[in-house]
Amino acid sequence: MKGLVLEADWRPREDYAPSRWETETRTAVTGSSIWHHPRLTLTDLPDPALGANDVLIRPRACGICGSDVHFVETDESGYVLYPGLTRFPVVIGHEFSGEVVEVGREVRDLRAGDMVTCEEMIWCGECIPCRNSYPNQCERLEEIGFTINGAQAGLISVGAKYCWKINSLAEMYGDANKAFEAGALTEPTTVAYNGMFTRAGGFKPGGYVVVFGTGPIGFAAIALARAAGAGRIIAFEVSPLRQELARRVGADDVFDPVALGKAGSSPREAILEATRGEGADMHVEAAGAMSRTVPEMEATLAIGAKIVIIGRAAERAPIYLEHFQTHGAQIFGTQGHSGYGNFPNVIRLMAARRIDLTPIITSRFSLEQSIDAVQQARRREDGKIMIRS
Repeated sequence: MKGLVLEADWRPREDYAPSRWETETRTAVTGSSIWHHPRLTLTDLPDPALGANDVLIRPRACGICGSDVHFVETDESGYVLYPGLTRFPVVIGHEFSGEVVEVGREVRDLRAGDMVTCEEMIWCGECIPCRNSYPNQCERLEEIGFTINGAQAGLISVGAKYCWKINSLAEMYGDANKAFEAGALTEPTTVAYNGMFTRAGGFKPGGYVVVFGTGPIGFAAIALARAAGAGRIIAFEVSPLRQELARRVGADDVFDPVALGKAGSSPREAILEATRGEGADMHVEAAGAMSRTVPEMEATLAIGAKIVIIGRAAERAPIYLEHFQTHGAQIFGTQGHSGYGNFPNVIRLMAARRIDLTPIITSRFSLEQSIDAVQQARRREDGKIMIRS
């Protein structure tokens, strides 16, 4: 089978000392501090093995994520931009859905022909964080498309416990192809759901919600905020196409922060005007630009406000904690999507037509065109690019 493989050189930065575990496993906890000179190739690979508790899936739709782009983009020293857990070489692709081709002998709840989407966080279920209901903080965590082979390939083998049926989406859309695309959008949507509702506990209906960055997770945050009854949703995005898509999925106000600056204004002024000076009840950081976004959030906290950090970036953000104390405000760090009913709840919202993110898909490529697709994603002109088969 064919697979889109990312390779890079293990070359720790001079100021970064890999732990013994990192060195022994060749796994980087902070990828941007170790991986140098990334290369992406479409390669012939053996079919994946099928374990007793696994299912073999033929991916039918797989989105290109901002993380995939950060794998191939580098800083001035040639290090990848992605700051998280990584082990290369690896087949990339983690936002996917597909058709079950074969099931392992111990699998009971899935069968060949089922339509499924999958968790990207491969949690063990045995370590202390997992046993204490923190699967996304698993001590033995593996990640599809980051440390183990992903779905930009002809086949992928996944543990059955990480798979969720999306047959209900096919019933709702009346179109298997549309259902597979919606299913591939489940993973980024659950990332937003996990941050906003599982970690931060949501907001009261009628609350003001601000989203910084409208990539797929930002779009999902907007759609979820609308479904949860936000009184007003304000988004910030520099791309004209993504600004329009943000409105389509539910944003009431969409501002270009660059244009605001040129006009002598700022995101904080736009937020305060839109909220009549009250500030936002929930801020979602989905831009991965914390040094610029967090100060704007801090300046527009409503009383009891929540900041949800979903975007990833290897940078620090200035914070004046006194402002959080006086406003009774909180910051919630979040990663992943597993557990807590996140996946089934998002699938139900899609099947009930409460949210529909398929309009954000603006380009489609075949697996054979996947390198071109990643290069197009680097231009940041699309909503979501989808690899179809």
